[in-house]
Amino acid sequence: MCEVGTRPPPAAERGEPPGGAAAAERCRDMGEQPIFTTRAHVFQIDPSTKKNWVPASKQAVTVSYFYDSTRNSYRIISVDGAKVIINSTITPNMTFTKTSQKFGQWADSRANTVFGLGFPSEQQLTKFAEKFQEVKEAAKLARDRSQEKIETSSNHSQESGRETPSSTRASSVNGTDDEKASHGGPAEAHLKSENDKLKIALAQSSTNVKKWETELQTLRESNARLSTALQESAASIEHWKKQFSSCKEENDQLRGKIEELEEQCNEINKEKERNAQLSRRLQELETELQDKELELEELRKQGEIVPQLVSECESVSQQLQAAEKKNKDLEEKVRTLRTEVEESKHRQTNLKTELKNFLDVLDGKIDELQDFRQGLSKLGVDN
Repeated sequence: MCEVGTRPPPAAERGEPPGGAAAAERCRDMGEQPIFTTRAHVFQIDPSTKKNWVPASKQAVTVSYFYDSTRNSYRIISVDGAKVIINSTITPNMTFTKTSQKFGQWADSRANTVFGLGFPSEQQLTKFAEKFQEVKEAAKLARDRSQEKIETSSNHSQESGRETPSSTRASSVNGTDDEKASHGGPAEAHLKSENDKLKIALAQSSTNVKKWETELQTLRESNARLSTALQESAASIEHWKKQFSSCKEENDQLRGKIEELEEQCNEINKEKERNAQLSRRLQELETELQDKELELEELRKQGEIVPQLVSECESVSQQLQAAEKKNKDLEEKVRTLRTEVEESKHRQTNLKTELKNFLDVLDGKIDELQDFRQGLSKLGVDN
């Protein structure tokens, strides 16, 4: 198994790929193979408070399940650059808990900590949890098989231990009989060799039993630590649930306050609009008032010249009366002139008729004169 707990030298000095790829290569070289890989943000519980999460990586890193075929064990390993941030061996007592849609956690009693993973999506969290359950079941099967092997070997050792005293007694009895019968022989040497073999097997079985008892005690202590960590995790979950409910209540209260403030802001905006309209209306009224004051001032000025205008009106009315009298005189003159014009027209018509008659007479006289001239001219020719 690759030593993930110790910090390896830089990847450039070993000629290996950087970061998690180098760790995966080392684990494959030591017999471990990755069976599932994903990326997530890694957190660890604060060891002082056991409540707050401390980020173990600045960004999302590779998190992989590894299977060790030599030891028949499973581990979750994550490496950030050259630093190992997760090295957790999965046991059947571990439980992966989803605390939110994208966050999950599990307690590791051997590392005496609680690991948390933040995933980019709920689907990746679901896949990781399903794989954790599969690996947990596989680890449980491996533990059951190892316990069966331990029980089988312990039964064999107990049977061999029960058989050893009887054979020893038999050999001792046989030995006394042989000593009584004959002091030596090949049967005695054979029995001694068998007795030695049984003693060695009994010693090995007792050593194995002590070893298994030690491992069993270690497993019990590990289970106790895991149960304690699980209880702490459950208490932490309850605490986080309470904090979440309180935060949710505070969030609801804040939302209500925000809605109230928004309503107040809307009312304030409406009041501002009303005030702006009123200020505009006030300005318009002020301008109208100024215009009216100017008009009033003009009217006052005009009121000062009203007496002059009245006197002027009286003089104008007198002039108008005089003009009317003149107008009447002129109308009478026009009438007389019209009558005179008509009379002159009548006279002209008479003159025209008389002139026409005179012209007619003159034309007759001219004709007579021409006849007279022609007669004179004829007389002159005859003479």
